[in-house]
Amino acid sequence: MSGTAPGPATVEARGWGWRHASRTDWALRDVSLRIEQGERVLLLGASGSGKSTLLHALAGVLGGADEGDAGGELTIDGMPPAAARGRAGLVLQDPDAQVILARVGDDVAFGCENLGVPREEIWSRVRDALDRVGLDVALDRSTSALSGGQKQRLALAGLIAMRPGLVLLDEPTANLDPAGVREVREAVASLLDAQGSTFVVVEHRVEVWLPLVTRVIVLGEGGVIADGTPDAVLGAEGPELARRGVWVPGIPPALPPAPQHAPGPALLRARGLAVERVRGTPVAAGIDLDVREGAALAITGPNGAGKSTLGLTLAGLLPAASGELVAEPALAGGAGPSPIRWRSRELLTRIGTVFQDPEHQLLARTVREELEVGPTALGLGAGEMAERVDDLLVRLRLDRLARANPFTLSGGEKRRLTVAAALATRPRMLVLDEPTFGQDARTWAELVGLLATLRDQGSAIVVVTHDLDVVTALHADRYEMALA
Repeated sequence: MSGTAPGPATVEARGWGWRHASRTDWALRDVSLRIEQGERVLLLGASGSGKSTLLHALAGVLGGADEGDAGGELTIDGMPPAAARGRAGLVLQDPDAQVILARVGDDVAFGCENLGVPREEIWSRVRDALDRVGLDVALDRSTSALSGGQKQRLALAGLIAMRPGLVLLDEPTANLDPAGVREVREAVASLLDAQGSTFVVVEHRVEVWLPLVTRVIVLGEGGVIADGTPDAVLGAEGPELARRGVWVPGIPPALPPAPQHAPGPALLRARGLAVERVRGTPVAAGIDLDVREGAALAITGPNGAGKSTLGLTLAGLLPAASGELVAEPALAGGAGPSPIRWRSRELLTRIGTVFQDPEHQLLARTVREELEVGPTALGLGAGEMAERVDDLLVRLRLDRLARANPFTLSGGEKRRLTVAAALATRPRMLVLDEPTFGQDARTWAELVGLLATLRDQGSAIVVVTHDLDVVTALHADRYEMALA
């Protein structure tokens, strides 16, 4: 007896919708659909269309009446999702939000323990799940020592170990390297083939999941705007969906023009640099690179190679383990050559940073106030602050959300907000970790176009990314990291 309910689940929505308590607009409304047992569904829609909200609702973690208003009816096997917990397993956009326990093995086992799986069965499930997702670490490895991509695999392993009747994945490959993407897809395919679970995945990398899914549902204004086989939805309706911002295979987003000027002099130089998160434990060493004025530099490589750690070190937020990291006078001004020694106000106008996890840098009660944090610290006047903030709200499609709580935004909207917040202080150099995470085709093109414009205006752009289309679009030099 495993403690989990047998068989695949059935999902039904009848005029269902949700509105966050702090919002006047509904996150989504009038959603009506039925997903039969064992169906495999790719859920698409523009950024902010409510895809993640629907998955959270199905997993029973959306919140109660004090967190928002629900309309219509949503059921799993004829029951409200909150009454069917254990039937659905969810992997969130943000892997950090799902790490519960301090050790890898315990974290994967957590869901099984809550479902009452017999102890002697749990650990065989844990090891099998870790093998399936390609997370080759010791069971007692600290979860805090994992990279973002490794945490994503950890979350998926926890879901696989639970063997739920409804598998819900919210952009599960967003922060994974190409090998990790393949491993995750293969792990999910193996789970579905073995158990026949009902499957719903939200993903902007449409091509990744097309071999597995049998149906595509598209959300938009007014609920479901397209529903059918992948060929029917992405073929006949593809051009209209692309116009709305949906990623459609064969219809790529617009790319910015090539750089208008040759790269300028180096603003930041690394020589023999080693980087670390934990003192005395370097994750990468021997790094030689230049961050140049009016140019983009892409830091790429597999999960766990130290890309984010390097980005934070270049941004002056982590000390170097060894070697040299020197800011030239054109960047440093009178602040000195070592970014780690700069005061926070000196960093604001010199190096702007966008973390891999947007929620790690959200500070304010509203979107507008979030964009005012940096300008306020600089002592800008009300007129200049309003001009900067209003411009960024429009350019990054956040103007209708100006009064919203940042934590109620979609993943893609949170990403654009953190980019806008970094731009609000107009730094000479930008370090962005996975800047296109969660974007639809339209906002991807607009965001990449904005970075290209900043590059052409003389800013230095550093992107830590697995999105190689960004590297191409920005005509970026590439620094490829390898596993130690």
